[in-house]
Amino acid sequence: MKVTKAVIPAAGLGTRVLPATKSMPKEMLPIVDKPAIQYIVEEAVHSGITDILIITNRGKGLIEDHFDRVPELEARLTKSGPEKEAILKEIVGIAHKANFYFVRQKETLGLGHAVGCAKSFVGNEPFAVLYGDDVIIGKDPACGQLIRAYEEYGKGVLGVKKVSAESIGRYSSLKVEPLKGNCFSCTDMIEKPTPDKVLSLYSILGRCILPPEIFDILDQTKPGTGGEIQLTDAMRTLARRDGMLAVEYSGTRYDMGNKLGIMKAQVEVGLNHPEIGPEFRAYLKEICKAL
Repeated sequence: MKVTKAVIPAAGLGTRVLPATKSMPKEMLPIVDKPAIQYIVEEAVHSGITDILIITNRGKGLIEDHFDRVPELEARLTKSGPEKEAILKEIVGIAHKANFYFVRQKETLGLGHAVGCAKSFVGNEPFAVLYGDDVIIGKDPACGQLIRAYEEYGKGVLGVKKVSAESIGRYSSLKVEPLKGNCFSCTDMIEKPTPDKVLSLYSILGRCILPPEIFDILDQTKPGTGGEIQLTDAMRTLARRDGMLAVEYSGTRYDMGNKLGIMKAQVEVGLNHPEIGPEFRAYLKEICKAL
């Protein structure tokens, strides 16, 4: 079955980047001139996704507003004449990138609980999950790479990268075996492992394709690490029972829930920005002379 639906969990509190996120959702933090969540949405759309559910919570109305029309702004840009035509087209286009749906997670009980809120939206179809903290930029959309693996093998797919041995305890660890190219079979995983429980240095980073059966598993999943319902725990049950795939996707991942990740995204995207890239590069070269 073709994957056309995506879920973007965006209900986290953004505590790692306070005080910026006291009144602004971390998903709305800009990378040059677009909020982080717009990059995620564009990745999904370029992967063939047509329907997107964004999981929010109280205080995140800015996200919903961003993907809506703004008649007053559009009228002002229209009156400005041809010089504003390009930005007007871009502003209007944001609302038409996909069919957008929103639901609030009433309690922040973990990523697994957030994904569970999408049950009625997903129905009996496979779906993509694009984590709201993770912006992945590359020529070939990461979500699309996972969708192709799902269409070939018909199993749930995890988007993975290797992380360092020092940092694996902050992520998940997967038991994997090479399958073909950058694709692996996955039969087990653990969330935030202690050093003696590490299965490999491959970790789920920001993307997955899940079958609808995951919802029945989530209903039976008890709170795990941090007292939250962990999506990783539900996917572990699925991996042990049916097997899953792990795809080491290409593209650069930026952790937008992390101060250093935000700065890396700003600098690296800024260097390639068609409007400011050359001047920004020259500026950085001057700055680097003083380091």
